[in-house]
Amino acid sequence: MGLSSFFKNLFGSAKDSTTDLANQAEVKFEQAKEAAAPYIDKAETFAEETIAKAKEASEPILESAAEYANKAKDIVSEYVEKASDSLSEVIDSVKEKTSETAGTTKTIVVETAADATEKTETAADEIIDTIPPKE
Repeated sequence: MGLSSFFKNLFGSAKDSTTDLANQAEVKFEQAKEAAAPYIDKAETFAEETIAKAKEASEPILESAAEYANKAKDIVSEYVEKASDSLSEVIDSVKEKTSETAGTTKTIVVETAADATEKTETAADEIIDTIPPKE
């Protein structure tokens, strides 16, 4: 029996020691939480202030970026209008020159056809004149 009471005392006291240590750890943890609370509050306040300052500092930059985007849009629109006008002028010019060229080409073709017809008639008459009459 002596041996069994030895083990009961040994493990019983270990159990008591573990429970005491757990209780002490819990108390120390609570104390640490209480001691850290002001520092956590300060950190949260610092983070909130920093975020607010960052938002405040970024507002003019965002507004400026929006202004530049609008200016760029206006400038691009202006150039698009100018390019469109220029393109219309080029198209009109090409149409006009094509029309002039077509008219000139038609005149040249008619004159050439008339010359060819006249030369063909002259050549035909000369050929007919060189053929001896049939007897």
